[in-house]
Amino acid sequence: MQFASSENPALATYTPAVRQQLFQFVLQLADTSLVLGHRLSEWCGHGPILEQDLAMANIALDLLGETRSLYQYAAELEGQGRTEDDLAYLRSATEYRNPLLVEQPNGDFADTVVRQFLFDNFHYHFLKQLLTNADERLAAIAEKSLKEATYHLKWSSEWIIRLGDGTEESRRRVEKSIAELWRFSGELTTPTTLENSLQTAGLIPDYADIQANMVAHAERVLTEATLALPQQVFMLTGGKDGRHTEHLGYILTELQYMQRTFPGLTW
Repeated sequence: MQFASSENPALATYTPAVRQQLFQFVLQLADTSLVLGHRLSEWCGHGPILEQDLAMANIALDLLGETRSLYQYAAELEGQGRTEDDLAYLRSATEYRNPLLVEQPNGDFADTVVRQFLFDNFHYHFLKQLLTNADERLAAIAEKSLKEATYHLKWSSEWIIRLGDGTEESRRRVEKSIAELWRFSGELTTPTTLENSLQTAGLIPDYADIQANMVAHAERVLTEATLALPQQVFMLTGGKDGRHTEHLGYILTELQYMQRTFPGLTW
């Protein structure tokens, strides 16, 4: 999905400072979808059953499509001649702005399901708010992506319920995954200095509203799964400011190999 700059009249009205802030924020969104999409792609051929192997591959492709639209817009906002490929493949780990959650290892199927549920719960409610954004380009990307994110949240929610209210083994595994990964969920709605500035300017959604909707949905799903909603969890942050776990470096080593080894390569 590509958009001409003429489809975003607001772009010409942004000051250089606002353009730079929006560039950084759109880059953050693109990095998040790219890294999680890559993580899910690692399941290809390794899923527990064929149907779920294909489901995770399709979710990864959906995220990659969103990634492309966001990187294209980020490159336009920056205006320095970089392309979506440059932004995806030719930056160092400290330049990536994805939250820590999406770079966490796949682990077992329960780990992947919990990680996906935590992200989907944010992503769906974030995109719903973004539909009415003043920036028409972001609103258009949200409109397309929301259709896919609705399915993603349905998929991960149903699996939380099946694992939690399933066998003794599946329940043990999903409880362990929740205990390990919930601490990364708070960063999704903890605004950075950049996000606070954009929220004050009315250019991105209010995370407080998104957080309330996320908690309500999580309570409904975990209750049906006969699982307890974690309380008073210390949340880990830093990814959106470029401070990552060691896992991101390994992801980028694989993701960027061809572009780093053969600069300027074209197909």
